[in-house]
Amino acid sequence: MINQSIALYDWSNGVIMMAVFGLACLILIIALVVFMNSGKKKDDQEN
Repeated sequence: MINQSIALYDWSNGVIMMAVFGLACLILIIALVVFMNSGKKKDDQEN
């Protein structure tokens, strides 16, 4: 009975913000990996 009278927190905004933050972190990690793999190697510069 007490649980029904307490106003519950709306979790939808928090879930959306966590999803956006997780997606941004994933995009940054992918961009970092692509950037590291696209760099020139030392062997390529000497030949």
